[in-house]
Amino acid sequence: MFQNSVQGELIEGDNKIVLADIIAAGTKITCAYIDPPYNNFENFEHYNDSQNFDVWLDEIVFVAEKIKKLLLNHGSFWVSIDDANMHYLKVALDRVFGKQNFITTIVWEHRKSRENRAVFSNNHEYILVYAVEKKAFTKYRNKLPYTKEWRNRFKNPDNDPRGPWQSVSATAQAGHATPKQFYEVLSPLGLKHSPPNGRCWSLSKEKMNLLIKKGEIYFGKDGKGVPRVKKYLANAIGGLTPQTLWTADEVGTTASAKKHILQMFVGSKIFETPKPEELIARVISIATKPGDLVLDAYLGSGTTASVAHKLGRNYIGIELGEQIATHCVERLKSVCAGEAGGISKEVGWTGGGNFQLVKSKVA
Repeated sequence: MFQNSVQGELIEGDNKIVLADIIAAGTKITCAYIDPPYNNFENFEHYNDSQNFDVWLDEIVFVAEKIKKLLLNHGSFWVSIDDANMHYLKVALDRVFGKQNFITTIVWEHRKSRENRAVFSNNHEYILVYAVEKKAFTKYRNKLPYTKEWRNRFKNPDNDPRGPWQSVSATAQAGHATPKQFYEVLSPLGLKHSPPNGRCWSLSKEKMNLLIKKGEIYFGKDGKGVPRVKKYLANAIGGLTPQTLWTADEVGTTASAKKHILQMFVGSKIFETPKPEELIARVISIATKPGDLVLDAYLGSGTTASVAHKLGRNYIGIELGEQIATHCVERLKSVCAGEAGGISKEVGWTGGGNFQLVKSKVA
């Protein structure tokens, strides 16, 4: 089973059996991501996508129950699924983790092109996110790094000595307001401002006047605009709260993932439904910290293991199909050697680390 001296472990075998062995070994993980067959009755070379619905759902629930036993209290479980079976899977997983530990549903734009032959062009898939203990996960999870686009929102048109800033609304919904949040604001030009109907000031009168005195309330270029609060780039800490809509431009598409695999395995058969490294990198970056242990019980083409390796996470990947040899092992060898695709440039990956392949006793 997984050894601390080894960064990664690929296990060839039935995930239901392998997971039981990992549980018996006392291993604990921080994040589990799985990309199981969606059971859409399509023909794929590398996995069975045509099961009886009840059998398919029971299998995923069985795997989820095993994974839950491996997760630390602040750990999280992420599963990709499409529109056809997402709702059934969510109800089933609510029973496994408890509705109170459901975190969110992420919408991933998995394709950018329009499918004109279909009744609707289905351009998105989902990722369901659960925690063992929601409060513990909330404290542990990471925010996303500030983007260049976000930083560019900060300007300094008035040469404020505190540096670049952006203005945000100084009002809030009035439903839960206190009497202290209703008053007139007197601007430096002597203009009086009251909050719009249904709104209140987000600051007390004392705080508002203090910020006006300090020059931290913006009244527009001519000084006649409604008051807005200055937020300074220098005070920005902690990163961006992850949103639930993940666009193709941010985290890639199925097509970009296929292109990446073709670049690694020239002349070999394509894996039909890979996930882009950018997508899995966002999952792992939110859910874990360097050195944490990540699990993928449906390793597929090896994306989760590759991303975890590049991000400095330990990992276990389980796969029964022949692709563990044709794709996963070869892909990880390439990663260790400094493979330059996927997220490599973004994270400065130049190679290193190691992994081992283990065959389950009952493969």
